Amino acid sequence: MAYTGQRGLRRFAAIPAVASLVLAAACSSGDSIAAQGVTSTPCPGSAHTDRGCIYLGVLSDLENGPFTPLGASMNDGQVAFWKQVNAAGGIGGYDIDISTYTRNTSYDPRTHRIAYEEIAPNVLALSMSFGTAQTVAMLNQMDADDMMSTAATLWSGWNYRSADRNLVLSGGYSYCTEAVTGLDWFAETHYTPRNIAVVAYRGNYGGDYASGALKWALANDATIADRIDTGPNAEVGNQDGPVAEILAAAPDLVMLATGPAETAEIVGKLVKSGYTGRFLGSIPTWNAALLKSAAAPALTALYNYTTPVDSWGGDSMGAKHARDAISGEPANFGYSLGWAITYPLKALLTTAAANGELTRAGLRRSVGAMKPDGEGMVVIHPAGAAEPDLKSEWSVVFEPDAGAPMGARPVSVGYQGATLGRLNLHEPCTRL
Repeated sequence: MAYTGQRGLRRFAAIPAVASLVLAAACSSGDSIAAQGVTSTPCPGSAHTDRGCIYLGVLSDLENGPFTPLGASMNDGQVAFWKQVNAAGGIGGYDIDISTYTRNTSYDPRTHRIAYEEIAPNVLALSMSFGTAQTVAMLNQMDADDMMSTAATLWSGWNYRSADRNLVLSGGYSYCTEAVTGLDWFAETHYTPRNIAVVAYRGNYGGDYASGALKWALANDATIADRIDTGPNAEVGNQDGPVAEILAAAPDLVMLATGPAETAEIVGKLVKSGYTGRFLGSIPTWNAALLKSAAAPALTALYNYTTPVDSWGGDSMGAKHARDAISGEPANFGYSLGWAITYPLKALLTTAAANGELTRAGLRRSVGAMKPDGEGMVVIHPAGAAEPDLKSEWSVVFEPDAGAPMGARPVSVGYQGATLGRLNLHEPCTRL
């Protein structure tokens, strides 16, 4: 099923035509959709009849998955981003379309791969591939297809060419360095943790975050009291096991790399059981809907989460542009994240178009020449570099606040800690 983002809060409309009908319609207009996703005919519904169309694909958790609110809002951010690009003249004589080949994958690896195989013949690149393991599992095929993608996750491997084969464009920090910088902020703001428990999804998301926590602990004379692997409630049922393990370990800080539902359950049950420590979460742990859960008082009092992107109300040029692109407040912070991670792909398309290289192979050749600008909204590491510039990374730290946009208030913007610079990181923190 296809989905299309629209202006404002999250809205998706099913596109009734399957891919074959889209192809047939294009053929009937005198121009078939090229194998590389570029046509001389306008994008569907475009008012710019003098422009051709670049089709980009989206594979994301838009319905019925553990990260649906985040994935859907990130898609809204990308739709708004490309709409603004089109309104400003498009790229190289083309508008950008990401709606025709948007597919819901529900964070399921098999569904993700099937959807990729369906849309791959018809797109120039992927504007989003949501899910670390899902994207890593496709790298061999993407390599053979010369298929570039924007990273919709923060696995550290996306910042190292040895891991992503120069196929995946990323913005901001990794889950690994997020944990390191978040712990520095926590130690400066609350107290220095000495006995840390980490509850994390199995796989590269949770593994990367847990690896960063371990690296920070080793560098700061702290101990990882417990590393607890878990999964979405749809997979494991509930979080009673992790809660029991944390209570037995008695840490002074619980770090979370889970989904929002699991975060609320873990925090709520621990506090109800007498736990008095605090909680620090990765960006996917939060959703404003948690303020309507039974865990809201505990979260408001004891929980912070971090992001690599300027806040909705931020002063950066990028944040201002993102606000101007829609009317009203977005569904959640994923809108800003989706907007911010799209800067590198815009820069790549612009560079390739200027060089007459709007093919998949041409995009790959253009990576080292592009000059992405995150407009102060997000750090973008040097394109095509072997490894990231960790000294440039910063975080925004939030706390739940029912009176703030999307239910959270930034308490520190552009934070940089001291530990990251002391770590010798020259490869991904985790690998499959």
